[in-house]
Amino acid sequence: MENGKILWADDEIDLLKPQILFLQKKGYEVLTVSNGHDAIEECENINDIDVVFLDESMPGLTGLETLARIKNIQPHLPVVMITKNEAENVMEEAIGSQITDYLIKPVNPHQILLTLKKIIDNNRLVREKTASDYQQEFRKIFMEINSGLGFKEWADIYRKIVNWELKLDDSNTTDMSEILSMQKNEANTEFSKFVEKNYIDWLYEQEEGQEAPVMSNTLMIDKIFTQLDDSVPSVMILLDNLRYDQWKVIEPIISELYRIEEEDFFYSILPTTTQYSRNAIFSGLMPSDIQEYYPEWWKNDNEKGGKNLHEHDLLREHVNRVFREPIKIDYTKVTNVNSAKQMQDNIHNYLNNDLTVIVYNFIDMLSHARTEMEVLKELASDERAYRSLTKSWFLHSPLWAALQQIASKDVQLFITTDHGTIRVRQPSRVVGDRETTTNLRYKVGRNLQYDKKDVLDVRDPNEALLPRPNVSSTFIFAKEDKFFLYPNNYNYYNNYYKNTFQHGGISLEEMICPVVKLRSKG
Repeated sequence: MENGKILWADDEIDLLKPQILFLQKKGYEVLTVSNGHDAIEECENINDIDVVFLDESMPGLTGLETLARIKNIQPHLPVVMITKNEAENVMEEAIGSQITDYLIKPVNPHQILLTLKKIIDNNRLVREKTASDYQQEFRKIFMEINSGLGFKEWADIYRKIVNWELKLDDSNTTDMSEILSMQKNEANTEFSKFVEKNYIDWLYEQEEGQEAPVMSNTLMIDKIFTQLDDSVPSVMILLDNLRYDQWKVIEPIISELYRIEEEDFFYSILPTTTQYSRNAIFSGLMPSDIQEYYPEWWKNDNEKGGKNLHEHDLLREHVNRVFREPIKIDYTKVTNVNSAKQMQDNIHNYLNNDLTVIVYNFIDMLSHARTEMEVLKELASDERAYRSLTKSWFLHSPLWAALQQIASKDVQLFITTDHGTIRVRQPSRVVGDRETTTNLRYKVGRNLQYDKKDVLDVRDPNEALLPRPNVSSTFIFAKEDKFFLYPNNYNYYNNYYKNTFQHGGISLEEMICPVVKLRSKG
């Protein structure tokens, strides 16, 4: 079996027989021509050439001229320039014309073989190395998952899994990706048990000053307010629905202009939805406390009206409780194209504040639109595609344009979210009355009937510091990748919602959220 097909163009091709014979013995097919015109003709007639070796100093049509024409025919065909001339301007022109590599004459066979390995075999070698490394890591992660982890260790496991997802994405290692997906499912099974056992305790350990994770209601005071600096303006960007893996794919873009000073995590409260988690973030209170202290600003699931209309008010009240001296804050929410444009236009004015909070809703809208629109189901068919779509959006977004505009100033930047999402795969039957909520990952209602093994149930909402819409209200939260369906039209809704991204329940992806502190390099 051939290792690859090489086209070699050199006016002294007869002198290269030893090198050609060496490559043929290594399993490469080598086509030879003695001038640029013949090289161009071969590229026009043959579409399975893997790499071109091109002599820079051929008479007639030069190597650089031949290179330009080959690139017009096959823009992505790798070309290696072989030259006697190390003049800087020649190499700059060749590199500017997108050569893949270059070699200086006289070339020896091992130099050529190394170049071919880098070009033709690079993806395979990276794939094999990545797969081998993950195989070694697989057992270690498996042992850790089943070793009675704490909340910090679970965050570390989740980071490891995400980092392997990204590595396997880059190397197109599909077999290992399937194994990693199974391992993440196993991790979510154990994580759900861990949350079920510890969640209620965390809420009270916070109040008693015991060790507990930073959660939605303590995020601002633990990770934002304590980091504010009189000498530099701070901008906090909350990207609704941003998972840790989505953060990791936009991180390289942001890192061009902003230096990461700290990457940490917090745990979203339950339910992992905007109504609960984001109101808790900005108020610094759990939902039952918001309802008690600010009843006019809280609406339960079964009440009509917007559930996040008073985030700005809750944030101001929070700031007033924490700071003895008044600080200048601003808040803006981006939910459409017009508000995104206004945010971009005002970005320099925000630097006059001590703290500016920008809530950006695009990723949340993307996940909901994906459920409803067939074309987005195709574009974001799985986690890898969802990450790619997020990266593409961010790169061309008004948000990134705004961050570029202020990068030359001294700015402290915080990027975080309110909760993540999980791709749901396993339906779980629930029966409830008309007042029961419609969310697929949590329900609150009276006389709920459900499969106990699929949920964390909270029969006394006050115990979880949640409002109680009715005397007999119960909250249930889906574990792992389950999603709740009513018996009516069960098969239709199963097909409709399966493999969509949802939130509200218990999973690594929904609960363990990034919070990142950055500083502009400018």
